[in-house]
Amino acid sequence: MSAVNTRHSLALFISIAAALFSLFAALSFGAADTSLEDVLNSFLLSNEASFNTRIIYELRMPRTLLAFMAGAGLAIAGLILQTVTRNPLADPYLFGISSGASFGVVVLMAFTGISAGFMLSTAALLGSLAAMSLLILIAGRQQSAQVESMLLAGVALSFLFSAFTSLLLYWSDPQAVAAILFWTLGSFARAQWATLWLPLVVIVVCIGFMLSFRRQLNAMLLGDESAITLGVRVHRFRILMLVLSSLITAVLVAMCGGIGFVGLMVPHIVRFFISQGSVAGLLVTSLVGGTFMVWVDVFSRSLLKNQELPVGVITAAIGSVFFLSLLFFRKSKV
Repeated sequence: MSAVNTRHSLALFISIAAALFSLFAALSFGAADTSLEDVLNSFLLSNEASFNTRIIYELRMPRTLLAFMAGAGLAIAGLILQTVTRNPLADPYLFGISSGASFGVVVLMAFTGISAGFMLSTAALLGSLAAMSLLILIAGRQQSAQVESMLLAGVALSFLFSAFTSLLLYWSDPQAVAAILFWTLGSFARAQWATLWLPLVVIVVCIGFMLSFRRQLNAMLLGDESAITLGVRVHRFRILMLVLSSLITAVLVAMCGGIGFVGLMVPHIVRFFISQGSVAGLLVTSLVGGTFMVWVDVFSRSLLKNQELPVGVITAAIGSVFFLSLLFFRKSKV
């Protein structure tokens, strides 16, 4: 086994171990006092009548699993965008996909009062597809300038949909605004066992697509001209990957609101330790994203007593500090 394969295997093993430990340890954090021993007993003894067991199984476990899937999905969505655009700073927020999904959900909630269910995912998907369609329409079909046009159009669309969302919030009922505003900042408080299947299916299917199209993704990293030479239909393939990213983002936005910087930061961090085009790199990115989001959720409900901070506020703060530090250290090396 080569040194590269050994490093990839080690990174994958560490990521799996960290993910499993985080999923288990996160169940002990919350308003009610529960220890790791209580969590372990709830698994081993399965005493459904126990108060701690009901808290762990009915409240904390679905929330922790949703947080893990949200982090994994957003990291994968960011990796898709960064691969097809060859820009390490691309993510669903930068391309307006997340803002479009948020706008679709806010429209549905503001005019119908629906705050849960499959309709939210549908509205988020329609909003993200609208943003993606505008993005492709503005970027055009010229291969030489398509990536640059997408980046500029994505930023503009992100601000445009955010402005429409703010306008709807301004016109909405004051009581509804509080609920919608907290939702748009990100929260896993609505996690339920009955709805976890949807993000799980979408994320697994999209990871399967990425693994099956791994050769084309690696070719895209070489540039459009090189990818075309290798037989990749660049424009069609880029649209397919954008649809996958939109689908992941829409489902997650519908279930837990707007959460930024995860798709931007996690692939960037993983790229320091493992090559981007490998199978291990894809799996490690999803595992690191999920682990990161599990602990962000723990902090969101543990920092303040009897209060829950929006998850998006914490990810934005961490992401901002991360990239400011990155820029500082890069500048000092020059």
